[in-house]
Amino acid sequence: MNRHILTLATAVIAATALSSCHHKDLIYESELRRETEIRFDWSNAPDAAPASMSAFLFRPSGRMIRFDFTDREGGEADLPVGTYSGIALNSDNTDWALLRNTESVDDFEIATRDVTSLTGMEIGTRALPRAAGTEIEPIVATPGSLWSARSDNMEVTEKAGKTVLTFYPEEVVCHYTVDIYGVTNISGLTGSAVDATLSGMSGGYLHGKGTPSDSRVTMPIKLIADLSDKALHAEFLTFGENPYTDYDHKLTVYIILSDGSKRYYVYDVTGQVRNAADPRHVHITVRGLKLPEATADGGGFVPEVNDWESENVDLQM
Repeated sequence: MNRHILTLATAVIAATALSSCHHKDLIYESELRRETEIRFDWSNAPDAAPASMSAFLFRPSGRMIRFDFTDREGGEADLPVGTYSGIALNSDNTDWALLRNTESVDDFEIATRDVTSLTGMEIGTRALPRAAGTEIEPIVATPGSLWSARSDNMEVTEKAGKTVLTFYPEEVVCHYTVDIYGVTNISGLTGSAVDATLSGMSGGYLHGKGTPSDSRVTMPIKLIADLSDKALHAEFLTFGENPYTDYDHKLTVYIILSDGSKRYYVYDVTGQVRNAADPRHVHITVRGLKLPEATADGGGFVPEVNDWESENVDLQM
């Protein structure tokens, strides 16, 4: 009887051991591995200084392995022998980032999140009046600094010695400016910042394809008032526009005066965006914004967003 129990227990232990080995195979622990260095070469962006970097390595089987480095130059990694495609991007100051399709090197995308209020006067977006034709676009945050690279056919071989996998990151976001000159009655603004939005922008960047995505979003802008120059200025980053789309770009400026009156002005700036000499550095210029004179001092009180008066303005360049 005792011998039968011992035999049964031995069989159970053996079966468990076999099952455990199979599990190791699933997570590739039995594969031949080699010491590897992942290196980021900054010759395409010599002024970039990210505090940390991430590398996403993909095998033909589809399995993705991620490595994070606190040095912009890279660091050591332990990888199974094989052929890899990879994507590298900075991982510092990316609280704004929303990663999508990270299991596919071709569809790997970074995007931004929806916002519930604009950035200047904290005007809620839920009841915000929109430029005609842009109502379906989600309002999402502008991106931060972003450097990216893709590299394919990287080999980790069985040969002894360290293998080096190199990426060449470059900046992939676009720099935009908005300048509005000749603002009449600018002293009647509630504060030093004015809210605006820019429509028809790409909602993300496809790292694997090296192009902005074809999603269509509106991005918020904070314009800073220059009372002495009677002007409004903004600088911000975007993913730009997908070169294969033809979405219009509407600049909508939201004004709340000190007496509580509210107006929004819509400018079609499609031509300035689409015909920019450098699509990575786009300068939008508006001349002449006629604000009504504030009738009373509202004490800085910002009312609920309703009863906006609208005005579509034809640009005269």
